[in-house]
Amino acid sequence: MEKIIESFELYGKNYRFETGELAKQATGAVLVTQGDTTVLLTAVVSKEQKDYDFLPLTVDFIEKMYAVGRIPGGYLKREARPSEKGTLTARLIDRPIRPGFPEGFKQEVHVVATTLVVDSQNPPDCICVAGASAALLAGGTPFDGPAACVRIGRHRETGEFIVNPSFDELEESDLELTIAGTQDHISMVEAGADEISEADMLAAMTLGQEAIAAFCEKQAAFLEKIAPVPQEYDLHAIDPAVTARIEPYFDAMSAALKDPAKQSRMEKVAALKQGIKEDEFTEEERAAWGSDIAAELKHLEKHAMRAMVIETGERADGRAADEIRPLFIAPGYLPRVHGSGLFQRGQTQVLSVATLGMLNEWQRLDTIDPADGKRYMHQYNFPPYCTGEVGRMGAPKRREVGHGALAERALIPVLPNEDDFPYAIRVVSEVLESNGSSSMASACGSTLALMDAGVPIKRPVSGIAMGLIKEGEDVVILSDIQGLEDFLGDMDFKVCGTENGITALQMDNKARGLSVEILAKALDQAKAGRSYILGEMLKTIAEPRAELSPYAPRIETIHIPVDKIREVIGTGGKVIRGIQEETGATIEIQEDGTVHIAAVEGAAGAAAKAAVLAIVKEPELGEVYDGEVVGIKDFGAFVKLTPGKDGLLHISRMANGRVAKVEDVLTLGDVVKVKIIEIGDNGKISLDRLDKPEAPAGGGGREGGRHNDRRDDRRDDRNASREKDRSSAQSRPRDRDFAGSANKPQNDSRRPRRRSE
Repeated sequence: MEKIIESFELYGKNYRFETGELAKQATGAVLVTQGDTTVLLTAVVSKEQKDYDFLPLTVDFIEKMYAVGRIPGGYLKREARPSEKGTLTARLIDRPIRPGFPEGFKQEVHVVATTLVVDSQNPPDCICVAGASAALLAGGTPFDGPAACVRIGRHRETGEFIVNPSFDELEESDLELTIAGTQDHISMVEAGADEISEADMLAAMTLGQEAIAAFCEKQAAFLEKIAPVPQEYDLHAIDPAVTARIEPYFDAMSAALKDPAKQSRMEKVAALKQGIKEDEFTEEERAAWGSDIAAELKHLEKHAMRAMVIETGERADGRAADEIRPLFIAPGYLPRVHGSGLFQRGQTQVLSVATLGMLNEWQRLDTIDPADGKRYMHQYNFPPYCTGEVGRMGAPKRREVGHGALAERALIPVLPNEDDFPYAIRVVSEVLESNGSSSMASACGSTLALMDAGVPIKRPVSGIAMGLIKEGEDVVILSDIQGLEDFLGDMDFKVCGTENGITALQMDNKARGLSVEILAKALDQAKAGRSYILGEMLKTIAEPRAELSPYAPRIETIHIPVDKIREVIGTGGKVIRGIQEETGATIEIQEDGTVHIAAVEGAAGAAAKAAVLAIVKEPELGEVYDGEVVGIKDFGAFVKLTPGKDGLLHISRMANGRVAKVEDVLTLGDVVKVKIIEIGDNGKISLDRLDKPEAPAGGGGREGGRHNDRRDDRRDDRNASREKDRSSAQSRPRDRDFAGSANKPQNDSRRPRRRSE
């Protein structure tokens, strides 16, 4: 096939679709570009069908570090497991693509997005959805497209919406809405926002739908140039005999579903399904129609649940459509940890635990995005026991990564900035029981944990998951959905926010024809639910605790001159390590001279702070110090005034009377009270001893008692004058030797020239 290109401009940015030159053995391959950011999307469909009761679609997003001109970190120096961002992008592609395949399509489908170039201005994720759609359609697959995805930002100052903003534009935005779908309907929404109103969110979604339609038109023009040949795929159809035998059990299934206890209800439904299999089908029929029977039983359960809601307004657990399940809220649930919160809604229970650390404990990111790290980390764990199942524990699955990212996005807008609260923050949400809305329970529980930890968040955040049952023109919006309503319903719509507005949103929609009016009603109903839940949370903890946990580090921030950083660190880090070892505090120094000092014990932090300030302090004339003798020379002793400053105590000022040898009155390690009497232009410091002892007896004469006092005094004065310029100890790290003659051994046999010679 010849190379085909479709270039176009939309909303002030340039795009391009290209096919026919790369990866020609794939079912379909499209190169999609925004600016210079270029991603290769390939789609491969297997030849044979799989006997699954779900669509076997796999999506991989491959972050190639060469795309941004970098070599991967780590020992192997090659891309390995996907980053969190890569996992989230794979989910972003999967969710709007999956609903586009027809029922009964059982071929395996593998979509791979390979980043070839990322220009650090245009994100590669959104264009991958259009690329995947184009690759599938170019390969002739029965995909209901075109589909596309756009990101909507809003300038913080002007309020102007931006379609597919650059990384720089996102920095100035108070909204990041990612929305995907086809020309006619929305299938997926992700959003993070700085407490924006429901009306503004709805306006952004409306613009997003218009932009998606525009991109779908451009994709259709590209596909028209390709003129793909539709491939023949057999769509599996359930044997009508299976449906006929199962349909009569509708009333029995409706009765089994009416149980508020999840495990009990699941047991009743499972028992009914097993009974139908055994009563209605022979062993041979079960072997031949195994997947068909399972699919039709699932359809029976779905039909019974949806009919119950539409026709009677009653839900499986007996609640009304807008009713919230019973709540149990307990901040400070665990001892000793920095902060914790237990949040339970019905049979969904999440324990969130907050941990505070130094800023240098932030998470460093090795990805193709410009961001190199983050100080707030939210992690979500979903072990098998939370649903009463047996399973393997291991690395977090894509769903866990996605739910953790949603809760993280919900809380970031209310966190204090680094200057006001210089901590790295990690929150872990452990799902202990699950029956729907566990991601929203983790957002609520994490708010409790942060407040319990004393993190001064701007406002508390609550969240709720909404559902939708749509049969023809009949529509019911459900608040606080449980697992059954998520799996068998048409929409999973999660909304988080404060009393002031929305901070995060996520929606997956299976229903066609989801109108703006339905979305508006869902947002309003979600706001009422969020408000109720938030009110119940505030009854248990009204505001962040005034004091941090006694087990959390206290971090104090000071600022030092940039030219003093070197002295605080010392050669090879010797000085700063010494302070940390001596005090037990942790010290972090930034390039601008900001110093963060952390210690659990207040005294340790105070001692470390005093040590740092002492190093950077400039000694002043007349100041008095209790200093340690750190060096001895023939002409005097060096006394440490601060960890980075020494002064010279001349031999003539050590005692009352004449001292023949420094060692007669001082030894290394002695602590003496000294006063600064002179600071030279070169910064050298001269000291006088305040607690002078009497000079040792006999220290004033030579052996035999014959000497000339005046001549010796003159000699000492001359020697002192010479040595002062060569050897005075000034403003140096303790472990650095002086250069020059002060370090050279003195020649005691040399005598002064006599005038008569």
